[in-house]
Amino acid sequence: MRITSALVDPALLDLPWSTPLEQWPAEHLVALPQGISRHIVRFVRLGGYVYAVKETGERVAEREYDLLRALERIDFPSVEAVAIVADRQTDDGEPLDPVLITRHLQFSLPYRALFSNTLRPETMNRLLDALAALIVRMHLTGFFWGDCSLSNTLFRRDAGAFAAYLVDAETGALHPSLSNGQRGEDLEIARVNIFGEALDLQAAGLLHESIDPEVVCEEVVRRYERLWHEITYEQQVERAARHDIERRIRRLNELGFDVAEVAMSTADNGRYLVRPKVVDAGYHTRRLLRLTGLDAEENQARRLLNDLDAYRLESDLTDEQQAAHRWLTEVFEPVVRAVPGHLRRKLEPQELFAQIIEHKWLLSEQAGRDVGMRKAVQSYLADVLVHRPDEQAVLGVEVPSV
Repeated sequence: MRITSALVDPALLDLPWSTPLEQWPAEHLVALPQGISRHIVRFVRLGGYVYAVKETGERVAEREYDLLRALERIDFPSVEAVAIVADRQTDDGEPLDPVLITRHLQFSLPYRALFSNTLRPETMNRLLDALAALIVRMHLTGFFWGDCSLSNTLFRRDAGAFAAYLVDAETGALHPSLSNGQRGEDLEIARVNIFGEALDLQAAGLLHESIDPEVVCEEVVRRYERLWHEITYEQQVERAARHDIERRIRRLNELGFDVAEVAMSTADNGRYLVRPKVVDAGYHTRRLLRLTGLDAEENQARRLLNDLDAYRLESDLTDEQQAAHRWLTEVFEPVVRAVPGHLRRKLEPQELFAQIIEHKWLLSEQAGRDVGMRKAVQSYLADVLVHRPDEQAVLGVEVPSV
């Protein structure tokens, strides 16, 4: 047996590598919702973490491992590659397929698992927006997926919306950039795969009757094209209306994309032609991390930054870094510490704080005045959080409601 690993975890040696993955005993496994796969996949818990173990060919495993590591280096939303275990043999000396090990993303579920339950229309919209944004970000990065589907995509809560993550990269390829033809091919594969899986769920009686498989796949394409246009189109701006450039950049920031530079040229009619260079998603995530050290999803970061900015105004602090430090120690950390120990597995701290901010706003609207953070925290813990499932716990086969 040979292990190539991105981390040193001696517990990997304790797994039954001489047994085919399909026959691994239940004592090593944890039950998690998963999508359909052409490979055998099992989940195991080691040292407080849950890992996905997939049997595949050695060259395929090595290629996917390298791709996932490359995506991790550019901070792309995908699962983390952990190890390849090759040269496996049974106790009788029979060769076994190598396995690829990835770390399971906490607080996440496959898109297929969520579509297998009753979805409210607003939940559907948020899921499709997150999936379209993932594909756009992927193509901006120069990554061709080649197998986007409901099974190969994870969703994670992001302050009322969802963030999408890539799971399976074995058919992918990372290029300096993608042509329109490559983008179109990848999008068509996604459309066909999503349509097929939705039909499969419908045939099994698992898809809600209000969901049309054809509408779902076409909506993903439509939202992708709308977002791609917003990010990449060349805009004509009047010489006297240069503030339109700033408005365009702000609109992109609100969509979660950062602008590295703006290419400008003059047109024959005397106007400016403006094309912003979008380098990556995560504008608010990076700003929050820089100011506070908190690592959050994009919408979570946006809400936390709004609260931080409001705190800065109320405190009359001109130094942004000083205001961030005081907000972290005087507002964020006390709210997180106020959660009793038995409730802390319900939500991760950033999502918890984002939801409390939303709860505070609702209470203040009802009261016609600002009710204050203390009352909002007490109300949220007693009336909302106590009734939520433990998202940090290892999930069983039943998918929590959304």
